[in-house]
Amino acid sequence: MKSETKEYRELFSELNRYERRGVYLEMEGNPASPTQIVKAHMLREDSGYMRDYILNEKGDLKELYFNHINLQEK
Repeated sequence: MKSETKEYRELFSELNRYERRGVYLEMEGNPASPTQIVKAHMLREDSGYMRDYILNEKGDLKELYFNHINLQEK
């Protein structure tokens, strides 16, 4: 449980840094804050989110999208 807590804190810090740099964050088609994204990760035990990185013409991160994926095998 401690490792999960640390993982969520690290994710929040990472996303917060992106947000401060002006990177647009979106989850499932809606603008999202670092807190909203971390909470969604915490609630999803059998699924997760795939990241989609969008770069500007200089190669810098401009947008970051989180799309839900199902991790369970059928």
